[in-house]
Amino acid sequence: MIKVKGLTKRFGNTLAVRDISFQVPAGQVLGFLGPNGAGKTTTMRILTGYMPADEGTATIAGFDIYNQSLEVRKRIGYLPESAPLYLDMDVPDFLTFIARIRKIPLHNIRAKQDRIVEMCGLKTVLHKKIGELSKGYRQRVGLAQAMIHDPDILVLDEPTSGLDPNQIVEIRELIRQLGREKTVILSTHILPEVTATCDRILIIHEGRLVADGTPEQLATQAAGDATLWITVAQAPPDARDALIRIHGVKEITVSRSGDDDRSSQRFGLRLVNGINPASDVFRCAVDNGWTLTELRTESATLEDIFAKLTT
Repeated sequence: MIKVKGLTKRFGNTLAVRDISFQVPAGQVLGFLGPNGAGKTTTMRILTGYMPADEGTATIAGFDIYNQSLEVRKRIGYLPESAPLYLDMDVPDFLTFIARIRKIPLHNIRAKQDRIVEMCGLKTVLHKKIGELSKGYRQRVGLAQAMIHDPDILVLDEPTSGLDPNQIVEIRELIRQLGREKTVILSTHILPEVTATCDRILIIHEGRLVADGTPEQLATQAAGDATLWITVAQAPPDARDALIRIHGVKEITVSRSGDDDRSSQRFGLRLVNGINPASDVFRCAVDNGWTLTELRTESATLEDIFAKLTT
């Protein structure tokens, strides 16, 4: 559905996007992650025809974004971070206006409008001007204008920016529903949003792609960063030496456990990728007569992966 090859964009001496290549199949929800200034918005603006790239190519549904840009725009719905709304218009008039810009036949506009109002949950605000709506409802109107022409692809740039927790949940659920029938590119730096909605994740840093995979694949790649935490009451002096010899343990950090007993120690066992020696650690404790008050594995989270790749 989307094929990107070697996209590069410069602003003066700054390389905003550096030789980016990726593909997105039909029906996938792609999370496009990166810190502020990483190049996410620039890439999305290139794909939606709002600005040209300096180098590289891209096709949307088989159409070239430069030579066949009108065909590309027919197939894309775009919601920028700041939704393009006319605050003095009421919701039905605005959607009719957008439908006519999109050249939807006049006899189809009402049906398209009714469908999108139902999908975006706008029935209760049809009588209001857009300027009177909450930020959450304005985002819904923004989504409605992006979808009024029933595009195959949705490009959403920070769709939950500035929303309260309840509004975020509502928009997130709407995006999940859209992902069942459309290809969606979702740009955000809110990591729980990605794990809740996306099938696949791209992480961009300083204009370069630094990771590509499903949430599960990225977690597997970072499995070497998993830590097994144990706390030993009245830990003997040789406890660390015994633990480091266990297969799968590559590094150990030692600290006080925080208990009143000053002889209790907490050990953080950094693990070799794909190995969890929890049973061997427990057996070691039994053989040595230690009293364990904690035995817990802490896997790398998406936050850990993101920080590692973008710091």
